[in-house]
Amino acid sequence: MKLIPRDKMLDFDEIVEQFFSTGQEAGEARSGFHTPRVDINERKDHYEICAEMPGVRKEDLSVTLENGVLTVEAEMRRQVPENEEHRVLRQERRYGKFTRSFNLGKDVDEEDIDATFKDGVLTLTVPKAEPKKPASHKIQIH
Repeated sequence: MKLIPRDKMLDFDEIVEQFFSTGQEAGEARSGFHTPRVDINERKDHYEICAEMPGVRKEDLSVTLENGVLTVEAEMRRQVPENEEHRVLRQERRYGKFTRSFNLGKDVDEEDIDATFKDGVLTLTVPKAEPKKPASHKIQIH
């Protein structure tokens, strides 16, 4: 029986992840930065979007809303020591910029969106809009 070294074996999880990933995610993986994992939950009166952003500083984070699209942008900057005479032995942390957008739809109150950033997690609270009752009016017959 031949033994195959672990690093030469197929990583089934990686194959499945690449198969189901979008082109954007695959491009981000090659560029060295990834899109953070996001949870979206629906509550009775609001939606909640939580994004993991370890290592991102609040000052390097931006959330904007334009034409019903909520966009989160962040940048992780590499901490370069003051003494430039150093040698990187291993670098696994990622640095760079990312943008992620969400189409909010028409059933949200865009004026009262709230954002908090604590312990590396961005939480966006998007209130639901009051359901609009169909306008009803009497048509005069001539």
